[in-house]
Order: sequence, then C-alpha cells, then structure tokens
Amino acid sequence: MLKVDIDNNSGFCAGVIRAIGKAEEFLGNRTDKEGRRLYSLGAIVHNDAELTRLVDKGLVTIDKEDLDEMVDAQGEALLIRAHGEPPATYATAEKLGFTVIDCTCPVVLQLQKSIRKAYEKHRESGSGQIIIFGKIGHAEVLGLIGQTEGTAIVVENVIMMEDFIEDGTIRLDVPTEVFSQTTKSPAEYAMLCSRLEEEMAKANELSVERFKGRGMLIVHNTICSQVATRHEKLSKFALEHDIIIFVSGKASSNGKVLCDLCKSLNIRTYHIDSASEIKREWFRADDRVGICGATSTPKWLLEEVAKRVLDLNKYVPEWEEKFAAGEDTDNQ
Repeated sequence: MLKVDIDNNSGFCAGVIRAIGKAEEFLGNRTDKEGRRLYSLGAIVHNDAELTRLVDKGLVTIDKEDLDEMVDAQGEALLIRAHGEPPATYATAEKLGFTVIDCTCPVVLQLQKSIRKAYEKHRESGSGQIIIFGKIGHAEVLGLIGQTEGTAIVVENVIMMEDFIEDGTIRLDVPTEVFSQTTKSPAEYAMLCSRLEEEMAKANELSVERFKGRGMLIVHNTICSQVATRHEKLSKFALEHDIIIFVSGKASSNGKVLCDLCKSLNIRTYHIDSASEIKREWFRADDRVGICGATSTPKWLLEEVAKRVLDLNKYVPEWEEKFAAGEDTDNQ
C-alpha cells in the first residue's frame, strides 16, 4: 500500500518566515485611508503559489529597473527581502523617500559585514582578493559583491575557479579570503576551497601542510547552519523513500541544490512547482513517497502535494485492475 511522508525539516527557513511575517503585518495593518503601498524589491520568496497569496493581500513586486525609474516614493514602503541588498540600494531608497522595511536575514547580514571588513583590510594593505562561492546574478550574491565595491570574484564551481586561475582573474600569490553564499552545498564549498588551497600551495612551492601555516588563504564558514544541517537530514530522507517529490520554484537556487542532492541519492526524484504537475504513472502500488522542498517552499504547499498524491492513487483504472488480475486486455 502506498504511503506518503512529509519531510519535517522542509519549509521556510527562519529568514523567509521573518520577511513574510513583516510583509503580512504591514499589509494587515494598512488602511485605505493611509493608501500606503508595500513594494518588495524582487520576489520575497521563489515560490509562485506563495507569491500569489501575498499579491492578493496587496504586495507589489518590483525589480531594480523599476526602482531606478521612480522619481518620488515619499510615504511608500520598500521591503528588502531576506537575500539582502548592496549599500547602493539603500541610498537609492532613501533618496526616493521610501520607508525601508529591512528583512535581510541575520545570517546574510553577518556575512555582508564580514566581507566588508575583509575588503577594507585588503584595501588598506593594498593587496589581497576576495572570492565568493555563489550563483552569479543571485540576489544575495549581488548584495555581497556590493560590500566590496564590485571587486569580489564570484565562482559558481570548481571548473570556473580553475578557469579563473588559468586566465589570471584569480591570483595565487596574494592574500585570499573565501566566502560562500549562505545556501550553497557545504560539500561543494569544501571541495572548492581544498582545490584552491592545493593550487596556492603549488604556486608558492610549498606542501599543503606547510602552506596552511602561512595565513595566505582564509576560508570563512558562511553557509547557514540550518542549510548545512538540512543537507545531512535530506540525504537520509531521500534514501529512506522509494520516490521523492521535491517541491520548489524552478528559480530557487536553494531548491536546485537540494533537488540535485536528492537526485544523486534517489533516481526517482521529481521536481515540481505545484500539485497540478504530479502524474499518477510516477507511482507504484507499494511506494513509500517522500514529499520535501526548499527553504522557499511553504508547509501548506507540501501538504497540498501530499494530498494530491494520495488522491491520485486512490483511483485504479478498470484496465489496470484487469491487467493485475491477469485478464487479456488486447481485445478490450
């Protein structure tokens, strides 16, 4: 008999919960007389169903181009989502007259401060470089680059890093500090940093062991602890189930990382945005189905998907019943 389990560790992370809570509080207290709108700079969460719910409450999503085209926003409110923003965004918002509701995740905020401190140290010494392991163009990464006045080097994987070493973008003879986007894979980050250490040691004609004591490479542990723990728990969850239904928006960086993790451990992993995408032919009669998602996936959506899976598997077509009974269906 088919069984369905919802991963207890899936669902919104603390940063997303805080941002959505702030938005709901503002929208719930707003009166028609005040007429103030709440703008979100970028999607508050990478999940279409949850975005639709908030839009229905009155949230208006804008992008950087919209912000740049505004002339006066006196009295309006601008929500900075959990991903954070570079300093230039705050300056623009202040100039336009926005009331800023800053929902930058505390973990991201601390990471921004650490990168800014490292940048200022290297600028004062006149030497050094900052490398960020993250997705190019991701909102959080753009906010991190902004702390370095655009000078940080962003790498998405080991291959990209090796290409940057080869063409001289990344130097091996200067003090280097490495940071990671908070939602990246801990295993991939460790592999990238280990590879960089090997290359720097080789370039400086030292063994890795001797190079470690030189202080030329500083690796910062900046992956969110909730995300890091999530990888371990999700791996166990994926292995414990026959089939995994992973629920998240396709634009979610965290969703892609976690879904890929599930696929690497369980080939029967399906990535969906909503319950309507589920197909009955994915399932077998005795499957143990695991429903999980990203840090941008609401619990109510996971529950909706679980209900859909159960509903679909209650009905068995007549031809399938005959086939199971061993009857000839060729002439039906």
